Amino acid sequence: MKVTAHGSGGFSGQAAHFELDTAKLANGKEIEALLQNLDFLPAPPQPVGADIERWHLTIDDDGAQRTLAFANDGSAQAAPWQALVEGLRAAA
Repeated sequence: MKVTAHGSGGFSGQAAHFELDTAKLANGKEIEALLQNLDFLPAPPQPVGADIERWHLTIDDDGAQRTLAFANDGSAQAAPWQALVEGLRAAA
């Protein structure tokens, strides 16, 4: 499974980009399990604010590609996705 994540915004305004292949990661199976448990329904409306960190995630699982955009606004809806981003950051 290949995961691409791009984030920008927040107080610092910096951008981050990760491209990972879970088959090559020590914690790859954990990341795959987390992805399989997350819901890929359309994201809620994006909150307005330049200081809100925004992420775009693309997951490619043997040619089946899914993409999601979310705002890390501290909401319960964003929490599982932010946990995924933190896991990707740690693995990068």
